[in-house]
Amino acid sequence: MTYDFKIAAADKATLYRDLASALESLISGEPDPIANMANASALIFETLPDVNWVGFYRNVGGELIVGPFQGRPACIRIPFGSGVCGAAAATRQVQRIEDVHAFPGHIACDSASNSEIVVPLIRDGDLIGVLDIDSPKTGRFSEEDESGVVKLGEILSRIL
Repeated sequence: MTYDFKIAAADKATLYRDLASALESLISGEPDPIANMANASALIFETLPDVNWVGFYRNVGGELIVGPFQGRPACIRIPFGSGVCGAAAATRQVQRIEDVHAFPGHIACDSASNSEIVVPLIRDGDLIGVLDIDSPKTGRFSEEDESGVVKLGEILSRIL
């Protein structure tokens, strides 16, 4: 089987639609959550422009523990409520942060990151973890990006 996804689009709506379709194809039929997180992080990292970290933090016993990712080495454990990922986990709300350096309690795992979007992954009312995407560009993530990443989170929440 070939996993060569080349996704390029002139507009974000098409980019995210094609990315969601590719993600569905990539994880379809695979029951292992770690394998799916690994492939999902690679696909998103390779597809989205201007990102320097894409990955997962898993909810293990009420604490976020790093899962598969693409990018520089990351923080291993994040308590709920700490940093952007911990805020997303505690509130179960998307965190779209234009300037992470202005976010109270920001955890600087990678000093190159300047903006971030974190989507909580919830299935049957339970927090599975979060999908975290960082960018070196301040203000990188728009409302359109948020809608697209939330859709990716919905796909992942069903399979992880």
